[in-house]
Amino acid sequence: MQQICKMFSLIFLVFHLSTGKSSAQKIHKEISGVLDSLNARAARADFNAYFALYADSAIFMGTDATERWKKHEFAAWSKKYFDRGKAWNFTSVKRNIYIDPEGRIAWFDELLSTQMKLCRGSGVLQFVNGRWLIVQYALSATIPNSLMDQVTILKTPEEDSLLKNWIK
Repeated sequence: MQQICKMFSLIFLVFHLSTGKSSAQKIHKEISGVLDSLNARAARADFNAYFALYADSAIFMGTDATERWKKHEFAAWSKKYFDRGKAWNFTSVKRNIYIDPEGRIAWFDELLSTQMKLCRGSGVLQFVNGRWLIVQYALSATIPNSLMDQVTILKTPEEDSLLKNWIK
């Protein structure tokens, strides 16, 4: 009897581990699909389909320090780009996806090939009503360390002005 219990325990453990791994792979594939769709929908200027990938409470942070928008603010700002027939065209070069143990929240970072050269996209997705939605997205411009001093000189006047207004 003891051997039968050990055998069932081993079978259960192997089944549980393999199910968890395949589930994580499935979620990883779903998240990649959402992020690939996000980029494709922007490239073809499909405004409604693009914003359908964001949760209503989503926050988008752009490359400029002043760009922190709620979904409806980001939609209003970007509408003019979608209306001209081409918003932006980003292609993922390297992507990392992480999933919480319950499989309900995922976060990612990726390098993107863009018209601004390499950028980094990062964010959080949540599984809501049977689908993955972006709840936070941050787009950052990458700056090679060898150019940081030059870039800092270029951005100092504008960002010093922002800092004066923000730090009281």
